[in-house]
Amino acid sequence: MTHEIILAPLQGYTDAVFRDIYFRHFDGIESAMAPFISTMGEHRLNLSRLKDILPENNSHARELIPQILGNVAGDFLFLAKEIEALGYDIVNWNMGCPHSKVAKKKRGSGMLPWPGMVDELLASVFEELPCRLSIKLRLGRHDREEILRLLPVFEKYPIEELIVHPRTGVQMYTGKADLDYFRVVSDNTSHNLVYNGDIVSLRFFEDVACRFSSIKRFMIGRGVLANPFLPSEIKGNVRKKEDDLDKIKMFHDELFDAYSQKFYGPVHVTGRMKGFWGYMGPSFPESRKFIKRMLKAKGREDYRSAAELFFQQSLFFCRLNSVLSRFDCRVENVLNL
Repeated sequence: MTHEIILAPLQGYTDAVFRDIYFRHFDGIESAMAPFISTMGEHRLNLSRLKDILPENNSHARELIPQILGNVAGDFLFLAKEIEALGYDIVNWNMGCPHSKVAKKKRGSGMLPWPGMVDELLASVFEELPCRLSIKLRLGRHDREEILRLLPVFEKYPIEELIVHPRTGVQMYTGKADLDYFRVVSDNTSHNLVYNGDIVSLRFFEDVACRFSSIKRFMIGRGVLANPFLPSEIKGNVRKKEDDLDKIKMFHDELFDAYSQKFYGPVHVTGRMKGFWGYMGPSFPESRKFIKRMLKAKGREDYRSAAELFFQQSLFFCRLNSVLSRFDCRVENVLNL
């Protein structure tokens, strides 16, 4: 079976700049979901909030799926129509965001305990929705059985697919993805399912793909940030591992330059780059002190100098033993802490 991979929407990471540069350097991904756009009424429309999904900012040959966060049918429809007018034929409803500031407003995973509200919104939306709709969600906000009360609601509507992350919202990213309960979900829906959660190594992907042989599409977020080559590894693409670090350096440098042009303040640029090292850094234990220097950098030039030292040091160790050959075990251990 040919598996399709979707780049997950990670707020603050996988924006249009990241997507464009990532897709120029790495392969293995068929489509990407944009970080969510909060609903807005017509009187509050700010076109700058659509900048991330404007076609001119997404020239890569990958399907882009805009995502909507909201709980008011009228506002949802207004935004969906604006998105459809840009040329998109599908939108995704975010019912999975685990952050409390979102959930307490009954948005994201905060909608999961309220099947009646979900039913009312879907009923209104599907009366006028000009495009297809998928839903990204978790097992529940507080407990995993909440999704079982939602599945009969979803059965009433022509939903394109359900992207399920088998954790609850309150779990955030702690513990392990509940594969046993993903099976329960699979057995209780007729909708197409997409698996999302903890795919941070080729080994874990193969375990999930074998266990759920009917699943054709998988969403990966943190695993891509930790190991940019993971989607390519999943597809079995051949590469020269001795070139891996050079490719990461080119990707890193281009991303840094692009963010330097996009953001005015040095803190914004370095802060964005430091966030990536929170995922990728643990795979380079030999260069721990150089990564620490990057994380302590106060400005752009300080950061750039620290990054150059890091890559020089890492390239030395890479010549002795391919650093990225150790991604699978280390990334899996770090992300599952």
